[in-house]
Amino acid sequence: MKVIETEIPGVLILEPKAFGDARGWFMESWQADRYAGLGIPRDMVQDNQAYSGHGILRGLHCQWPHPQGKLVQVLSGEVFDVVVDIRRGSPWFGRWVGVTLSGENRRQFWVPPGFAHGYCVTGADALFVYKCSDFYHPETEFSLPWNDPDIGIEWPLDGEPLLSDKDRLATRLRDTPVDRLPPYPEA
Repeated sequence: MKVIETEIPGVLILEPKAFGDARGWFMESWQADRYAGLGIPRDMVQDNQAYSGHGILRGLHCQWPHPQGKLVQVLSGEVFDVVVDIRRGSPWFGRWVGVTLSGENRRQFWVPPGFAHGYCVTGADALFVYKCSDFYHPETEFSLPWNDPDIGIEWPLDGEPLLSDKDRLATRLRDTPVDRLPPYPEA
């Protein structure tokens, strides 16, 4: 497996090896020991799937307390996936990393706990899957706006995205109460 480190330590792009021939291909998408060696928790507790059409944007979502680490992947279609460091006291606070995930490139993206996460569908549609390190706790979830000018994500959009009501009502990072933000581990 190829591991690509990003400019924010701990945020990883993974390229599992696929073995193929005329019949198709095979890929190991999760192996607890190998992923644990990269700092990804071996005890993932929840798997999720989402299907969305072109122009749908989901996020930016986070939970605190009960932060979720997420190993995300697209099985078919294409998305632009983004993480934002919102850990109070982090040297990378407010910085973002984005990557294109698709059924074709078979990349995975590790979103550590304490990061806001979102994606937009850039293909005709997308089947998005992810493993979570903690259960979903809706009472602790909050959203940041996809277009927060203080974050400045460069989304590859061809117009206004389609949002949920929850995401339309998101609070800017600068207006989020500090006790709602996860702490940086060294803080």
